[in-house]
Amino acid sequence: MLTRRSVFAFPLAAFAAPRIDEYDPANIKLSHRMPIRSMTDDDLLFLRQLGIQWCRIEFGDACDFAYMKATVDRLAKFNMKIFSAVNYAYRRTRVQLGQAGRDQDIDEFNVFLLDCGKLGIGVANIDWHPANTYTTNEVMTARGYRAREFKLDDFRAKVEKQAFDRVYTADDIWNTYTYFIKATLPVAEKAGVRLALHPDDPPVAMMNGVAKLFINYDGYKRAEQIAGNSKHWGLTFCIGTWSEGGTKMGKDVFGMIEDFGARGKIVDVHFRNVSAPMPSFIETFPDDGYMDMYQVMKALRKVKFNGAAVPDHIPLLKGDDKFRRAGVAYCIANMRLMLRRANEEVG
Repeated sequence: MLTRRSVFAFPLAAFAAPRIDEYDPANIKLSHRMPIRSMTDDDLLFLRQLGIQWCRIEFGDACDFAYMKATVDRLAKFNMKIFSAVNYAYRRTRVQLGQAGRDQDIDEFNVFLLDCGKLGIGVANIDWHPANTYTTNEVMTARGYRAREFKLDDFRAKVEKQAFDRVYTADDIWNTYTYFIKATLPVAEKAGVRLALHPDDPPVAMMNGVAKLFINYDGYKRAEQIAGNSKHWGLTFCIGTWSEGGTKMGKDVFGMIEDFGARGKIVDVHFRNVSAPMPSFIETFPDDGYMDMYQVMKALRKVKFNGAAVPDHIPLLKGDDKFRRAGVAYCIANMRLMLRRANEEVG
């Protein structure tokens, strides 16, 4: 098991070494998840002040071309561009459980993909875990900030219930996922958009009566095969989720980066840490978990990953606002320092 090692433990003179510019297209793009409908111009200015130039935009459950175009224009005033976008049509129960009416939702998602292509938005993020439970509690950490906790025993004893009319097996969910990909991937290819698939968080095989698929390396390999090795399918690689799984993931974080990352299949990254692997963990700031996030950043640069990296599930600092500005700034500062050092070491 890897342990944390301070990224600050190196001489300041190292900063004099040549390094790739932060905003070079070949570099990792520090980014942030933005629930754009609830964000003010002051929120966007704050992110611009942090040096954010790339965005993951959460358009929500419905959006049209006019609103997407207006968002692109609004962000441009802050020198920001959309790297990836989310439309929740794919998340609807009838899509993910294969119920009547799913074709209508898939058609809506395909229109979104085409609109992304028209606007130069290169990535559409997806996940596939209906009936999911992310957390069982919120706790105060040893450092004194508040964060989400998940305990498998608590989930089984206090939370878990059958969410739908019946149990949905892995075969059922593989069928619905395959149906969706076969219907959307050709449209993504036409639009020049990449579908980026998030792993199941937490990586538990069955939750609330619904099987989950992307809980290990084998699940992602099967998904890659279903996509026919298309260059328009890849991973939203969540470091936190993969760290939650520990030794049960088939490949660890670094093995996944060496495999999928080296082949250009990691599209974007959720840069998040946790206190320990399952069955119990707390979501932490990047520098406060068991995973050495500097080594993760360095591994990403070694395989020439140049997609977006966002802080994720940001803990709550004392006195912070609902947008968690202090937490966002802390995460971005951590990530920038790690990226700068990684670029110096890797070249």
